[in-house]
Amino acid sequence: MASSMVGAQPSFSTLAISTNEPVVSVDWLHANIRDPDLKVLDASWYMPDEQRNPLQEYQVACIPGALFFDIDGITDRTTNLPHMLPSEEAFAAAVSALGIKNKDGVVIYDGKGIFSAARVWWMFRAFGHDKVWVLDGGLPRWRASGYDVESPGDAILKASAATEAIEKVYQGQMVGPSTFQTKFQLHLVWSLDQVKRNIQDQTYQHIDARSKARFDGVAPEPRKGINSGHVPGSKCIPFPQMLDGSQTLLSREELEKKFGQEGISLDKPIVASCGTGVTACILVLGLHRLGKTDIPVYDGSWTEWATQPDTPVCTSER
Repeated sequence: MASSMVGAQPSFSTLAISTNEPVVSVDWLHANIRDPDLKVLDASWYMPDEQRNPLQEYQVACIPGALFFDIDGITDRTTNLPHMLPSEEAFAAAVSALGIKNKDGVVIYDGKGIFSAARVWWMFRAFGHDKVWVLDGGLPRWRASGYDVESPGDAILKASAATEAIEKVYQGQMVGPSTFQTKFQLHLVWSLDQVKRNIQDQTYQHIDARSKARFDGVAPEPRKGINSGHVPGSKCIPFPQMLDGSQTLLSREELEKKFGQEGISLDKPIVASCGTGVTACILVLGLHRLGKTDIPVYDGSWTEWATQPDTPVCTSER
């Protein structure tokens, strides 16, 4: 009897997959992709200077059954800051339009390996959904493993529906029935005022995921009109340090070494930031693998900090 079960794949609902581990492998996803309680999201997003269109790339090739999550669309419409966390009602409306329910497991990938998918992983966790993982190595590793891609067909309509749902919420209009309930985790999201206070009391170790040159103030920011530099007291840990050459998350041992080399104590509180709140989430992903599952992100990040009239900015000697 036992031998007949060899090679059988348990369903997602019965497979013990830990929320303490923030990523899943492409092999795991391939084995479980047909489970009805598993949703796959393409959360590709690129820096302005990369001139890549993630929605067009999704329309050409996506992981079978994947839905497109628009980071610039599922966002707070009351601020000029880029892709800030939306309200609970807006996020619930958008995720419901994508057909996601609270019982679902969610696997998120992007077109670079591990990049913007980490932001959407953090967004789901910030709204109380822990059954969420990043696809380790993303679409490049999926394709390199020989697994099929497809054109999304009608699934593209759900991306439009999610954006329309967000717009309706912010315009005070009625939206369709919600299939997803949020539970906002305030401790995972930091504001400008919290960062200001932390400069004084230094309770949290502030880590910045931007490049060392931007952190030091010797290279320009990718967004026009914003000076480079850093928040006083913060330390630079560029997000690529969390990844190996194939854009997969480093092992626990390697991650511990990276943080240790930068003088970060895993026994003390940590807050992460970056340029606009995207790559900070890659640092949070690495820390999650080390058991630090409560790391907040400063959502406004450098783009908010550097455009305030009264915020102190440090630069480093060349």
